[in-house]
Amino acid sequence: MQEITMDRRSFLRAGSVLAGSLVLGFKLPTALAQAAPAQDPDNVNAWLRIAPDGTVTIMVPSAEIGQGVYTSAPMLVAEELECDWKQVRAELAPTDPVYANRMFKVQATASSTSARWSFEPLRRIGAVARIMLIDAAARTWNVPLAECHAQLGKVVHSPTGRALGYGELAPKAAQLPRPTEVKLKDPAQWTLIGKPVARLDIPLKTNGSAGFGVDVRVPGMLIGTVASCPVRGGKLKRVNGKPALAVRGVKRVVPLESAVVVLADSYWTAKQGLTRLKPEWQTQTGSMLDSKTLMAGFKNALADAAVAKRVGAPETILSGSGTRVEADYEVPYLAHATMEPINATADVRSDRAEIWGPTQVCGEIAHKLAPYLGLPEERIVVHSTFAGGGFGRREEFDVFIQAALASKAAQRPVKLIWSREEDIQQDFYRPAAAARFAAVLDERGHIAALETRLACSSIYIRNFPARVKDGIDPKSVEGTVDVPYALPNFAVRYAMVNTSVPAGFWRGVGYTQNCFFFESFVDEIAHKAGQDPVAFRQSLLKDKPRHAELLSRLARRSRWGNVPAGHHVGVALSEAWGSISGAVVELSVKDKRITIHRIVCAVDCGTVINPATVERQMEGATIWALTASMFGEITIDQGRILQSNFHDYPMLHLAQTPPIECELIESGAKIGGVGESGVPPLAPALCNALFAATGERLRSLPLARHGYVLA
Repeated sequence: MQEITMDRRSFLRAGSVLAGSLVLGFKLPTALAQAAPAQDPDNVNAWLRIAPDGTVTIMVPSAEIGQGVYTSAPMLVAEELECDWKQVRAELAPTDPVYANRMFKVQATASSTSARWSFEPLRRIGAVARIMLIDAAARTWNVPLAECHAQLGKVVHSPTGRALGYGELAPKAAQLPRPTEVKLKDPAQWTLIGKPVARLDIPLKTNGSAGFGVDVRVPGMLIGTVASCPVRGGKLKRVNGKPALAVRGVKRVVPLESAVVVLADSYWTAKQGLTRLKPEWQTQTGSMLDSKTLMAGFKNALADAAVAKRVGAPETILSGSGTRVEADYEVPYLAHATMEPINATADVRSDRAEIWGPTQVCGEIAHKLAPYLGLPEERIVVHSTFAGGGFGRREEFDVFIQAALASKAAQRPVKLIWSREEDIQQDFYRPAAAARFAAVLDERGHIAALETRLACSSIYIRNFPARVKDGIDPKSVEGTVDVPYALPNFAVRYAMVNTSVPAGFWRGVGYTQNCFFFESFVDEIAHKAGQDPVAFRQSLLKDKPRHAELLSRLARRSRWGNVPAGHHVGVALSEAWGSISGAVVELSVKDKRITIHRIVCAVDCGTVINPATVERQMEGATIWALTASMFGEITIDQGRILQSNFHDYPMLHLAQTPPIECELIESGAKIGGVGESGVPPLAPALCNALFAATGERLRSLPLARHGYVLA
């Protein structure tokens, strides 16, 4: 286990103490430091340190949840710093406003923004440090600055070939003024960006030295587990803790408002104690929620949906003549099932608190916990760790609140670990949703008008209510209001139906269900018009050259129109988080057993920082989406979640995973996100391929619901 205790201020103090010995951080001259803002995001000292041997350690501001930012962020700094990559190390940044995601204004990792927000700022940090090192060398040699250049962790005096390593120069460089303006390298000069670089976190994760949340150990801590009211919205009525306390090693039973926590000397012991308890819950009276009733409510709400977008006069054309196409779709609730169990560690004292754990929102935890603990935010220190999966689940605060309250009650440090059953049944789910489409085709088979109606619960209404305007949650309609197709008469309507089932961010968020709806319906229209699905989409993309190019390359790579006999293909396109992506699924079907021969995915994210990481992201997202498309379904009966573990909420097995090929397109456009881009197009591409193979149009997920299995 790994103890993680150093915050940024401690790090800076350590750097100062060790200056000239083992570790040296850049720092501003005293006068400049005093004049600088207290939380200067461009302070080089916060971002890197250079050891006497030339090792460069770079802070990673985002949570590493498998997306590869632990490598891509250092690559951005190192590119401009002209490091020898062999001497680069990464370190998760502590929680501090200086590391705030500049798209969110808080230290958070979400919406595939890690590369988007940091692409220029981190390169600028590297460029600033490079200039300071060159300046230090020029002063050392008493030569003009222009005669010196940086190269592979050294500064070289070009006329004489003399060289000094960064480790030698750092003490002097740290005393120099920070340049106010820097010129970033031209992309043609890049030596790291765009190259496949091995991930820095993989050795740590394979040799066991990476510190995840469950690895945190604090002296004197207890380990706990929890049972929450099985019906959301219910409260703990009473619990007799004696049966649990009779288990050797169980130290305390802590009742919370809607849960009970058992603390012990190990997780196993705590779990044994928890199973002895028979808590009484206070739930709502009257009829309980169930999945069928909820879906019926979503479908009924479609009739009275508010306008989220309108182009032209779709209602007029839809009420007229022409070939009409209509279809209803639906998707179920989905859980996250993160690989690393939900956990958090807290050490709450009377005057301060320290919190550890895997989180995507370390910059917000102190703010959320302060009212529960009666402490000012500045007295709550938060340490984020590696996270074994996130996908939006780790944007929630529930486990951190429980751990903190348990620690406060026990007056000891507490590490709280949820069971898999607790995770599946107490999640914040991807909302179930219903959609209704109508389109009219003109005599040439072109779309004359198209209307989309959507109904689901709002995610923002709980987390960011100010972002909901006129009844429209932007997260609920993304993937429809922003489709790239040229539609002269087009409307999107949305009905917000909030229930006691908590809706949360899930990998891909609204794009996942809405891309399934929209790209399935576009496929239906193409077939109704008697047109090839790729050619039909191309006809709608005449003003979108990047989308058209991606679709063309996807078709070529997938041998569209030329697959082996008995094989069938389906295609789908998506645009989300500044990136364009698409997928083609090639399959064959026999007796409802699906053999997926291969999946070809393509992404245009503008600029590719690390092709190896982007490919892994697309592969991971494809597997994630295929799992959900085939099996993913959370069902509710009498207000309770029926699924509880992997036996009834399965993941895709290795043997079930088909070959996945990735086509990366460097368009040179503004950098986009890739963490979620592979998810949206997979489900519609799969169902469109299934239609091509069987003639059966599936308008609801998962496919297991319709009797299909993977061969």
